[in-house]
Amino acid sequence: MGRPQRGESSSQVSEQQVRDRSPVDVDGPVDVAVIVFDRPRPDPDVAPALARLQEDGTVRLLDGAFVSKDADGRAGFAELADSDDGQAYTGLWRDRVDLLNDTDLAEVADGLDAGTSGLVLVWENVWAARFAETVRGSAGRLAAFHRIPHDRLAAALQAGAF
Repeated sequence: MGRPQRGESSSQVSEQQVRDRSPVDVDGPVDVAVIVFDRPRPDPDVAPALARLQEDGTVRLLDGAFVSKDADGRAGFAELADSDDGQAYTGLWRDRVDLLNDTDLAEVADGLDAGTSGLVLVWENVWAARFAETVRGSAGRLAAFHRIPHDRLAAALQAGAF
């Protein structure tokens, strides 16, 4: 239960499939983020920032893993719980849902530059679930959603586009 079927990427898993496979209720939109570090090991200082987001009710962490590519170009990955670097992150998962599979993690690790590492996180946007409940209760629905990448927004602001 939980983990995508062999050959099925988590990016192909629908929100309904997440609910069906999850031992916990997932009501908000779910995001997958890859944070890349220009060093061989992820920075454990990220863990307290994630903990604050979770404590504030902004997100709920569902799954996570470390990925890396050594100086010789060999890619690897490990679940946070199975990693030497995972100690700082182990207390973050109250409701663990295995959504990342080996294919997903190998793909992310292969895309890294040599000598870098990454943290792959899956989280539920709890804030959005609360907001969506209110919208649905008011007979409303989401008609469109767009995310503007930070670098594009910064460039637009710098160019005086807004």
